[in-house]
Amino acid sequence: MASPSAASPHLEIDDHGIAHVIFDDPERSANVLTEAVMRRLEDVQAEIESGAQDETVKGVLFRSGKSSFIVGADVDAIARIESPLEGAEAAREGQALYLAIERLPIPTVAAINGTCMGGGTELALACRYRLISDAPGTKMGLPEVQLGILPAWGGTTRLPRLIGLQAALDLLLTGKTVDGRKARRLGLVEDVLPASTFASASEAFLRERIGTEGKLPTGADRSFFKRIVEDTAPGRAIILRTARSRVMDRTGGHYPAPLKIIDVLSKSAGRSVEKALEYEALAAGELIASRVSRSLIHVFHMREAARKGTGVEGEVDPREVSEMAVLGAGVMGGGIAQLAAYNGIRVRMKDIRHDAVASGLRYARSLFDKAAERRKISSREADQAMDLISGSLEYTGFAQLDLVVEAVVEKMGVKRTVLAEAEALVPEGCVMTTNTSTLSVDEMAEALERPRDFCGMHFFNPVHKMPLVEVVRGKHSSDRAIATVYALSLRLGKVPIVVNDGPGFLVNRILGPYLNEAGHLLAEGASVESIDRAATEFGMPMGPLRLVDEVGIDIARHAGEVLYEAFGDRMKPSGPLVSIGETDRLGTKGGLGFYRYENGKEQGVDPDVYGALGDAVPSERRTIPEEDIRARLVLMMMNEASRVLDDGVAASAADVDLAMIMGTGFPPFRGGLLRFADELHPRLVVERLREYEAEHGERFAPSSLLLRLASSDQRFYEAFPAPER
Repeated sequence: MASPSAASPHLEIDDHGIAHVIFDDPERSANVLTEAVMRRLEDVQAEIESGAQDETVKGVLFRSGKSSFIVGADVDAIARIESPLEGAEAAREGQALYLAIERLPIPTVAAINGTCMGGGTELALACRYRLISDAPGTKMGLPEVQLGILPAWGGTTRLPRLIGLQAALDLLLTGKTVDGRKARRLGLVEDVLPASTFASASEAFLRERIGTEGKLPTGADRSFFKRIVEDTAPGRAIILRTARSRVMDRTGGHYPAPLKIIDVLSKSAGRSVEKALEYEALAAGELIASRVSRSLIHVFHMREAARKGTGVEGEVDPREVSEMAVLGAGVMGGGIAQLAAYNGIRVRMKDIRHDAVASGLRYARSLFDKAAERRKISSREADQAMDLISGSLEYTGFAQLDLVVEAVVEKMGVKRTVLAEAEALVPEGCVMTTNTSTLSVDEMAEALERPRDFCGMHFFNPVHKMPLVEVVRGKHSSDRAIATVYALSLRLGKVPIVVNDGPGFLVNRILGPYLNEAGHLLAEGASVESIDRAATEFGMPMGPLRLVDEVGIDIARHAGEVLYEAFGDRMKPSGPLVSIGETDRLGTKGGLGFYRYENGKEQGVDPDVYGALGDAVPSERRTIPEEDIRARLVLMMMNEASRVLDDGVAASAADVDLAMIMGTGFPPFRGGLLRFADELHPRLVVERLREYEAEHGERFAPSSLLLRLASSDQRFYEAFPAPER
């Protein structure tokens, strides 16, 4: 066997003439297609091509020396591209290399074990055959659209030609990933092989195909009807038109990448691969240099930093959580228990009423059933996970717990009592947490004997959907407690952000003035529709009044009272929000709020809502310019976010932005609330706040931090950079 090169990928040619191209970057935990790796791959491809010509190389096996295949291209290199011309040229270089691999006159196999994303999947598509392991965690995808770009090394072109237009659009426009079974059904891979024998089975597969190249793989086994629809001009036009309409409905046109993908597929229909690749490269250049892509890459970096973090400075060993308890079996408690069990943790749900425990168990069961219906897990796996949850009225088994989450009613006295009761029964070192959304972690800690083991673990509702967890550090919380909750949050698939204790913590404190300003706009005569439309057209997933319904009018009222008590008149609840809180309307969960709901589905604004608000709103609606509505809502969030930073609740501008994106759906294409403020510049933010202060009062008074930044010509990300971990 030829000796391998130290560079990644390295090349080994065995005695049977099989070239093993092995990706195993010694400087990274996962294989990334950096510029150096791509240059080395060019050399490897040239050596293989030469070997194929003199018949010393008869087949090629692309594989990984790590637990994952290739996680994608170098995102930092993408971020450094500044112009469409530079972006298009970078795309052409990758395309040329993969086209050379595709045209090798010998069989090529991509042996995919572990994660295969982006440029890794595009390499696999350039191979003649693809095999995938059945190992847990093995998945394929083209997530470029989530970075505001498109697969530009041939993925946009090759995927539809392999698996069909409709199936390809489902992956290209969403960035979703598929496991081995789904990949096989789509025709994306030739076979799914057992992980235990994957290496030898992949090599055997390749050997069988050496010298038998008459029949090439055909990709997806599409039905006659699908071929008629997808392979004719009218059929393709209908599919692409429908896809465009769905993208616009989902994104409001704020994200250009999925629309560009549709454009490329429309232009390249019936064209040669070379022509299609050029369309792909030109579109990639435009997208890579766009503001949206830069914003989404910024969000990607924030998420990666959170994923790699520990929540504390220095080396701290978190407690391993294998068994935990949830105090309170309501919707939040049941959701937390289900999420933990879904991730292999044994959970005890404790409540004081049999019907509450039964309800919590039913809710957890319903979430598992929905996951099985969506084929995220099998019915058997759902049953096995549900078996990890038990319910009780007693503190049975608490002596062996690693962590407790308190999720009872939002009343300080009740929380202090149940936390103290549980603490007396758990072992030394068990981490105690509260899921409170508004109450003081430090005040709860006063009821405990070991406050060092206590902190907040604030999930957002619904638990199984909302990605954020606020890890709330109290003044006595130990690094070990914080690191334990941070690590557990990551294990549960969440994005953890460490914040210091304070009313509303981070997200709810910033949301408070935003929601309240919607109430002030109602009081001035704006309609529910105009207020919420201004927010959604800005990019928010729902308007502020629709959000009040979703949170629950009773819960929003309680949160507003807590913030008012803490911060005084600038947080004084607006008349319309007070008035609706005094009705029997509960929002989504009760079927009636600002909107009407049937079976949890919104049916439009309730025409009787203005009457329910009484004297808090004028009898006639009036038109307030949408630009003013939007500016007032967003400026309120920016102003409060600056106070959150100044008060030390959050450590960095990036923490604020990631929390708002993950906790409220603040539009990622804007890069984050404070990144957006930085683009405007704090000077302009102060100017606009002053204008609204003169018209509407002191609630718009700029924070002292904003005034300092404006006068010193600084931005948030300069003044509050993310700490190095």
